[in-house]
Amino acid sequence: MKAGFSKGFRWRRRLSWPALLIALMASLSGTVAATTVDTPLMMAPRTELTVAYVEFPPLEYITEDGEPAGEFVELTRKVAEEAGYDLKFIYLPISRTYFYLRNGMVDMWMGLTGIPALDGYVLESAVSPISATLSVWSTPQTPPVTRYESFHDKILILISGYTYGGLLYQLEADNDVSLTFAPNHLAALKMLERGRGHYLLDYQLPVREILKQEPFEGLREQPVRTRHTSWLFTRNNPDSSALRDAFDQAFRRLVARGEVPPEEGRVPDFSLPGLPVDH
Repeated sequence: MKAGFSKGFRWRRRLSWPALLIALMASLSGTVAATTVDTPLMMAPRTELTVAYVEFPPLEYITEDGEPAGEFVELTRKVAEEAGYDLKFIYLPISRTYFYLRNGMVDMWMGLTGIPALDGYVLESAVSPISATLSVWSTPQTPPVTRYESFHDKILILISGYTYGGLLYQLEADNDVSLTFAPNHLAALKMLERGRGHYLLDYQLPVREILKQEPFEGLREQPVRTRHTSWLFTRNNPDSSALRDAFDQAFRRLVARGEVPPEEGRVPDFSLPGLPVDH
């Protein structure tokens, strides 16, 4: 019994430590492999940007379900994803959008360039992905607009909160032009139809979008000025310069890959004759 026990014991001693070492290595290897394959490494959370959007169909608007939608919204989502940012959209009236940007209550807005009320408060993206034409509409009962002086001795309907790139201030200072205001694009068209103003000054895209659903008979349209869009970043965010550069670079990469249309540029290609240019 002793001899047999001793022999078996010596056999176990010769093999136990190498076997244990091999088993330990295999166990560790399996643990590392399982960690690599089955348990992904934790990634740092991406920065979330708060984005203001307004009622400006078809570029940006709120759906019946309360969700942001529109051409500019979808483009912004693509660019933000390429740049590595998450987005939180917040729907605001246009005047409150200006207030939120000035006070840093939102990080950015998909808006128009050259807004005097935001001068010094925002950084505009270098790229201008979409153009926006400012137009004037009239009925057959009113003489067509041929130049800025056509507004003299007339009532001009405007949208509350819009500065029209500073043109509002020129109109307010012009004693020969009377102004009245509508809360939104549809209300403005109805005011024009009911004769509560001679002309409606508004942006082409949202008005044309309404006219697809609710035709107003006999309306004439005359372009007034071409304007352009950009991403506007509040200067109250200390990372505003980095955000602007990230969006510009991301947009250009997407253009280079053919995933989004190229930018339309900033240079205005039309201005109504006689239109004040110092705004």
